Amino acid sequence: MLTPSIKQFKLLDFLNDLKQLTKFGLSISVVFSSIAGYLLGATIINYEILILLALGGYLMVGASNAFNQVIEIKQDALMKRTKTRPLPTGRLSKNSALFIASIFTILGLTILYHINPKTAFFGALSIFLYTSVYTPLKTVTPLAVFVGAFPGAIPFMLGWVAATNHFGIEAGVLFAIQFLWQFPHFWAIGWLLDDDYKLAGFKMLPMGTKDKKLAIQIILYTFAMILVSVYPVLGLTGQLKLSVVAAILTVLPGLLMLYYGLKLRSVQTAIIARNLMLSSVFYITMIQIIFVVDKFLR
Repeated sequence: MLTPSIKQFKLLDFLNDLKQLTKFGLSISVVFSSIAGYLLGATIINYEILILLALGGYLMVGASNAFNQVIEIKQDALMKRTKTRPLPTGRLSKNSALFIASIFTILGLTILYHINPKTAFFGALSIFLYTSVYTPLKTVTPLAVFVGAFPGAIPFMLGWVAATNHFGIEAGVLFAIQFLWQFPHFWAIGWLLDDDYKLAGFKMLPMGTKDKKLAIQIILYTFAMILVSVYPVLGLTGQLKLSVVAAILTVLPGLLMLYYGLKLRSVQTAIIARNLMLSSVFYITMIQIIFVVDKFLR
């Protein structure tokens, strides 16, 4: 019979494996985006809905990540970055992971449906595209990144839909911002992990090489992202508005990304690619904060 300390140790091990299986850090960042979208769309903040959105969103993203790791067990075992995950090491069985992913999906969809059917629909669409389209395409074509940008862009606008039960120009703009952001962000990651990805047969870079042409694409998508991010300042995006001061503040982290994109064009090094990746994380976090703070200060 297991002593309490051994049981506790095994429970902590399981929780750590669950954390890795659901990619806890990534899931929390997605929940953050959804909450930001909700705060932008809500006229009156309903804390019950906010909690349900956070919980349902986490469960759906966690399920997507778990399904992804079930599908990619062999590939994960080949890469240095992922070979110590629960499934490749055998700490967690494939059936256990599938059970967890399925339970997370059912609970997540039920919770999101309780908010409103549209929120549940976009949550379901996200998990379907991520696991059934994006994941299998990663070993087939670099267009997988384009497909993956769709579920990756849903969280920000999902919050708006949860608050308003409506998908219009406002949710569309929030979606577009995060959609365009995906490309410089993931290509920077692809640049850094290119050798690892090649071991697993993943095709994550648009032309398969780390060169000036890739850097130019990063620059173009970054520039388009900045333009879309400040578009609400024109007053043409319905209830989604942005003050001139907030628009200027939004541009600044975008210019930082643009700077590293331009630098990557002239100096193709892992250090610059890493700085670009970090600046992209800073950008998406800051603009969501700026948009929300600006709404409540106006």
